[in-house]
Amino acid sequence: MSKNSRPFRIAIVGCGPGGLGAAIALSALPNIELVAYEKAHELQEIGAGIRIGYNCWKVLELLGVAGDVKGHLKSEVIHRNGLNGTLLKRTSPSPLLPLKYHPRRVRRTRLQSALLKHVPEGLIQLNKQLVSLENLQDGGVRLLFGDGTSDIADLVIGADGIRSVVREHAFPDHKIKFTGTTIWRVLIPKSSISHIPDVSESTSWWHGPRGHAYFSPVDDRSETTPEDEKFEISVRYLVDPDTDKERRFSWGVPATKERVEAHFKDYDTRVRQTLAKVPEGQWKEFAAFAGPRLRTLTKWNKLILIGDASHPLSGAFGSGAAFALEDGWILARALEYTNATLRPSQQALGEALAIFDALRSPYYLRIRSKAENGKREDQFE
Repeated sequence: MSKNSRPFRIAIVGCGPGGLGAAIALSALPNIELVAYEKAHELQEIGAGIRIGYNCWKVLELLGVAGDVKGHLKSEVIHRNGLNGTLLKRTSPSPLLPLKYHPRRVRRTRLQSALLKHVPEGLIQLNKQLVSLENLQDGGVRLLFGDGTSDIADLVIGADGIRSVVREHAFPDHKIKFTGTTIWRVLIPKSSISHIPDVSESTSWWHGPRGHAYFSPVDDRSETTPEDEKFEISVRYLVDPDTDKERRFSWGVPATKERVEAHFKDYDTRVRQTLAKVPEGQWKEFAAFAGPRLRTLTKWNKLILIGDASHPLSGAFGSGAAFALEDGWILARALEYTNATLRPSQQALGEALAIFDALRSPYYLRIRSKAENGKREDQFE
């Protein structure tokens, strides 16, 4: 890596919440030449809603984005027996927590739009499918893309999700596999299910023997007209991954009404009525994948993984956006602390990445330990 005054070049691979948050945090550093690559032809969120909780609000504040994120205030979460509708428990945020940090359910597209608003113009390059990485002996990493173009960066940030191409090349022995959980997601007009008792106004979980149905509004009424309000449905079904023979996809693929509803025929009438309101062709199917823990999140002293690419846990806590946004912010602070961008040497960059790894690897180890000890996503809602 050169020691002259040239800009320090950082390439971010992936423009989900983690990549966008990292772009915002890093763009504030001096002597930075920053580019973000996204394989999609256009930026669009795949999924339905996303939970914004305390940690996520805090990092969105640090990024200057919190004021642009709106959604349904989760003043109460209801848990029911999915088969007969019996009320199991009600939970509410701590009264000691300031209202601005209370959890909200937000359209994924709204979080994306809020982050994009704060990303410097011209930074993102679309239709850039990463196909390989090369560790250059004289400094930097070469990125080769599917369109035949290439780039050389002083630092590569893998923010490309659970099926990370960056992780695949940096850690070729690491493998992920289907966990046995299939998720179907959709947003529908809230008005279409407003007549169904105990469904439309609150976030609710309807627990079954091999999965659950999750229902929640996703809009702030102060900024959305009643006819435009959306309602999120996310249902899960578990199978034995060792005997499952279907082809599985971790991204959203179309699913028929028949395929989804077949798994919930024994559920409470209110659940079946709600699922029946989803128009044909609207369901998207996701298969949950996970892999073993990575002992380090860095490679070559010039590559780093953040977000789902770094801790393939299959959404065990419903806080993936928070984890990814925290990663980007902490990386920026580590680079700032070591002056890695102002004195672009391998040593300075290595120091920054070591700081990041020393903070985030133990954190993800604790999270994985909780997940493996039986904590479920709904326990963190």
